[in-house]
Amino acid sequence: MFNLAVGLVILSGLAHSVWNLFTKKSINKNVFLWFCQWAAILIFLPFVLVELPTIGQVPFVGWLLLAASMILHGVYILLLAKSYTIGDLSQVFPIIRGTSPLLVPIFGVLLLNESLSLLGWIGIVCIVSGIFLIGEAKGRIFRKIVDKTILIALLVGVMTTSYTIVDKVTLQYFPSFTLNWASNVGNLLALTTIVMRSQGIRQEWKVNWKTILLGGLLAPGSYILFLKALELMPVSQIAPMREIGTVFGTLMGVFILHERQGKGRILASVSITAGIIMLAQT
Repeated sequence: MFNLAVGLVILSGLAHSVWNLFTKKSINKNVFLWFCQWAAILIFLPFVLVELPTIGQVPFVGWLLLAASMILHGVYILLLAKSYTIGDLSQVFPIIRGTSPLLVPIFGVLLLNESLSLLGWIGIVCIVSGIFLIGEAKGRIFRKIVDKTILIALLVGVMTTSYTIVDKVTLQYFPSFTLNWASNVGNLLALTTIVMRSQGIRQEWKVNWKTILLGGLLAPGSYILFLKALELMPVSQIAPMREIGTVFGTLMGVFILHERQGKGRILASVSITAGIIMLAQT
């Protein structure tokens, strides 16, 4: 089960970095992500219909958790669109992904009665350190922490942490495809008002319809893989492992977006990999 969970998390990180790359390359981030939600809702609807008969009577708290998940995912998608509108992939993505492994294990231990060994905590420190080294654009992150791009990226990371914890509990009441599908609906509702006011709907579809359809598959697909892993292992171990996607995202920034990288990025990637290995031993 452990090897399966790790494999699912690595695939999840790869798929997640790919659709973030698509989002960054899009014209209007809100419109692109709005189309992706429609694609995801339609693509995964058959899986939800298969799961529905297996869902028993859900108590009121289960529906509250589902509603909270939809709201958190909705706020997340709005902040994500904003962060990629004003920031670079190599700056935003590592900060977003670096916030979660710092916070998720802490909340997992404090709120979900999970445990983590000393080696696991050292691994998390290595992962977080590596991610923030990757995200350090020309040394400005720590010296200019009030930068708007950085603050929004941090908020996206906080939202990621929040919905991860809520979704871990919500899985007790709803299966993974249904939970993820509901989050896509929440994303769609959150984006609709902004998108309807924009002028770029036709242009976005005309230029990026292929990546929209692929993003509609990869975005929920990456999170479903993660939810499946959550069913097998504690969130305090699984969530930080997903940050291997930061390495994938950095490589994509180098070879696809031609973003400038230094030797520090290689060192940071080594730190992330070492942290994941340590975490896997706990």
